[in-house]
Amino acid sequence: MKPYEVFAARFGPRVAFNSEMVVEKSQRYYLLNPRLKKLLQSDYYYAGLYLGKVKNGMFFPSFNLLNMLVGVVANKIVVDQKAAWLFICGRDVFRVGVVKVMGSKRKGDATLVLNEFGECLGFGKILEDIGGSEGRIVIKNVLDVGDFLRREARGRF
Repeated sequence: MKPYEVFAARFGPRVAFNSEMVVEKSQRYYLLNPRLKKLLQSDYYYAGLYLGKVKNGMFFPSFNLLNMLVGVVANKIVVDQKAAWLFICGRDVFRVGVVKVMGSKRKGDATLVLNEFGECLGFGKILEDIGGSEGRIVIKNVLDVGDFLRREARGRF
């Protein structure tokens, strides 16, 4: 299995990708439509929809890929407005902020984190039973949409 397929499988049932439409260059993966694939030359820098990259043996997904997974994977949680804001600021999710759980609730599983509008904010790792104590962290933030802005701010100062 390709790295993006292994990553997607962490969120529940296996997601099928048409491998003929995915190209790899320098350990970066792109999803292309058939017309664009026919026009692709070997010296491209970026093409189609960026899925993510492999760095030091680990796959780092793009938010394009995470947004694609929202409609097809099982493991998702919906958080309230306050928890959503804290999550995109890099914080973990407390039980009190969880509005709805879909899919796995098992410790160690990966889950997408959505706001109340169904928008993907990132993903995290389930630390403990989501139905447990109110004051406990239940989802460890792994990647959120605010990450890019935080990295940029660190570079400027």
